[in-house]
Amino acid sequence: MPFLGRPDERHKMIEIELDGKKIDVLEGSMIMHAADKAGTYIPHFCYHKKLSIAASCRMCLVDVEKMPKPMPACATTVAPGMVVRTRSDKAVSAQKSVMEFLLINHPLDCPICDQGGECQLQDLAVGYGASSSRYQEEKRVVAVKDVGPLISMQEMSRCIQCTRCVRFGQEIAGVMELGMTHRGEHAEIETFVGQSVDSELSGNMIDICPVGALTSKPFRYSARTWELSRRKSISPHDSTGANLIVQVKNNSVMRVVPQENEAVNECWIADRDRFSYEALNSAERLTSPMLKQGGAWISVDWQTALDYVAKGMKEIRRDHGASSIGALVSPHSTLEELFLAGSLMNGLGSQNVDYRLRNAEFAAVEGIRYLGTSIASLSGLQRVLVVGSNLRKDHPLFAQRIRQAARAGCVVSTIATETPDWAMLVANTLISDAADWAQALADVAVAIGAEKGVAAPVQGNPGETAKAIARALLGGERKAVLLGNAAAHHARASSLLAVANWIAEQTGATVGYLGQSANTVGAQLAGALPGAGGMNAAQMLGGALKAVLLLNNEPEFDSAAGAAAAASLSKAEMVVTLSPFKANMAFSDVLLPIAPFTETSGTFVNAEGRVQSFHAVVKPLGETRPAWKVLRVLANLLEVPGFDFESSQEVLAKVCGLPAQGQTQLSDQVLGNATRAAIDLRPAVGSPVVAGIYALDGLLRRSTSLQLTADAKRSNAAQEVTA
Repeated sequence: MPFLGRPDERHKMIEIELDGKKIDVLEGSMIMHAADKAGTYIPHFCYHKKLSIAASCRMCLVDVEKMPKPMPACATTVAPGMVVRTRSDKAVSAQKSVMEFLLINHPLDCPICDQGGECQLQDLAVGYGASSSRYQEEKRVVAVKDVGPLISMQEMSRCIQCTRCVRFGQEIAGVMELGMTHRGEHAEIETFVGQSVDSELSGNMIDICPVGALTSKPFRYSARTWELSRRKSISPHDSTGANLIVQVKNNSVMRVVPQENEAVNECWIADRDRFSYEALNSAERLTSPMLKQGGAWISVDWQTALDYVAKGMKEIRRDHGASSIGALVSPHSTLEELFLAGSLMNGLGSQNVDYRLRNAEFAAVEGIRYLGTSIASLSGLQRVLVVGSNLRKDHPLFAQRIRQAARAGCVVSTIATETPDWAMLVANTLISDAADWAQALADVAVAIGAEKGVAAPVQGNPGETAKAIARALLGGERKAVLLGNAAAHHARASSLLAVANWIAEQTGATVGYLGQSANTVGAQLAGALPGAGGMNAAQMLGGALKAVLLLNNEPEFDSAAGAAAAASLSKAEMVVTLSPFKANMAFSDVLLPIAPFTETSGTFVNAEGRVQSFHAVVKPLGETRPAWKVLRVLANLLEVPGFDFESSQEVLAKVCGLPAQGQTQLSDQVLGNATRAAIDLRPAVGSPVVAGIYALDGLLRRSTSLQLTADAKRSNAAQEVTA
């Protein structure tokens, strides 16, 4: 494991002097760490707080007393009584000399560089660069490279060989897709024999590149950084709840970058968080309400569309009863939207509402299922068992944290249908057909019972791998059993949870669900589940309803029913789709344009139960309206009481009495993974349905660049074979 240059809590504090100030720092720290603590900026390029130390750029040279020459702050360990000067003539002269060398071959193309205005080299050249160069020789030129649809390497002549991108791939993404070839002035950063960069975290290389060598291919030449407004938001995709900065120009989203939050996403985001914004201005956006008349779609005003829906629902309730009406809602919708959709159904007298579109089992609701621990704690695990998850693709940022734990010695085990490619060391892989996962997990439980001399609540015949997993879980201190998307959607999901709970109890581990969507936890909190006697998602998708409300989902792609959902929903008398896109047109009767996450305020609750509210970053496109407003007006037309909300914050307060802004952690009294479900180890029927990395929701499916990636192509090809 490369040295990360970070001391731990076992080191003692020592005192040094930095620019005349006494500072206490941990023994083993570098001068750069001491400067960070003191708030003193030392110019640098290759150093990054999350990466190992390379000391290759030499820009951070400082004057250390009793040292014969300037020393690199990023790679010089502090010592008791050390005296460091970062602004002395000796230090500044050395830094200016390094800058002169860095600029020898750097092209003078700042006016057309996409990084202009946010370039570290440009900024530091103002303070440390000379007004003219002493070098008259020709500058070197590096050949253009095509590494895929997301990252542009058109101007690698700008590269200063800091190797941040190389180290990011090795240490964070887990895949060394970029490397340095040749030496001296011939050194280049490139892929291996013309391969593409396919990591699901690759976009972070753009952020950490200190010059304009790596830039965003979709954003390229779209705007200058000083033209962009920066607004905070939350990712609407997986359950991490990554914090975002959405950059806007002329009421259009131009770029998405990370908002640092050490407890959630650190300073990284997944590529799907970064590039899905392309769908926001796609040709498939629905910008006005539409009705199907005589098989043809026509655009109408909001009043006409809502009156049509209200009249149709009233007639269906009168003729068939309230139980013939139901709502299928997406766990990518906001907490407020999910609550109002459920309240609308309940107000009409129906208990038919469900967010569990991909589930195969619909057990009685016992608690709000969640991660069982904090996201930040994943980085410090010593033992982990992951059941039914393609961790790297389902949860790229969770995988990144567990990857760091594995690099520090965590023993990673999994129960899966095939050997995982998680770009980390997986010590134990118990290969089992998905139908037999409950028995495979039971075998681990039996092995744990045998090791401890206690009776397991299940029967099993553990093999060597199951025994190795058991021994791993019985060792170490910080441990977790994590159930993935496939385990949550499994026909024996409650049995898997019950066995996992017993294992966790015996080993001192936490147990929890990784969570599929941005609001899987929020949907449970909002009560987007069937009430007494209500139909679940599978029953509603089976054609049991006369009127169906589809909130922000496309059942053909977002449900376990798949293509069969279209035929079933076509039998309904009225299907109303609330979507930002022209979706479900084959079987819908009404399309109502609702705002995506960038055009509405709302709340997502991530896997750990962190409640994160956000505001709209741009105005709604065309006649688009926030879904919570549409549901409120529809409820008023249907004469459902209690729908007098004036803001999404009022809805949030109604849901759980939480504050209208900021971030709040739900308590363990609200969340829980305990279960009283009986354990059934019989083989399950059917395979769990899990979406591909770039097919999780409508935004991702309509992002042009993401659909051109190797992951998307593999996923689409696999779906075609299955079909």
